[in-house]
Amino acid sequence: MLRYPAHLEPQKEGGYVVTFPDIPEAITQGEDVEDALHHAADVLESALDYYIEEGLTIPAPSKLKRGQHVVELPASYAAKILLLNEMATQKVRPAELARRMKVTRQEVNRLVDWRHASKIDGIAGALKALGKTMEIRAV
Repeated sequence: MLRYPAHLEPQKEGGYVVTFPDIPEAITQGEDVEDALHHAADVLESALDYYIEEGLTIPAPSKLKRGQHVVELPASYAAKILLLNEMATQKVRPAELARRMKVTRQEVNRLVDWRHASKIDGIAGALKALGKTMEIRAV
């Protein structure tokens, strides 16, 4: 799981502004802590969409500091982020990954579309085609 630290800043007029030290593009607000964290999850996903569209490496979450809250991405998003980051690092486009995996480009497009439900085996296979191994642990 990827757990991004979030800073909630209380506002004089009420509510909270939420920022992410690792994803500076993600800024939102909420009426109370619960509302702010709900909006934080949405804005984090939107900011990560920007990174994906631009082909940028998505920063790993930093260590949680005292007073910070955490916004956790679903496991499927985390796996896809690992795949997307590896593709960006190796400068491998979806068409090239599809060639390496011996699948259609459409199949790879679904694997890297984090709003599409993909089987973990497909993501692991894509990482293997990039020379990486996916490890899963319970902690």
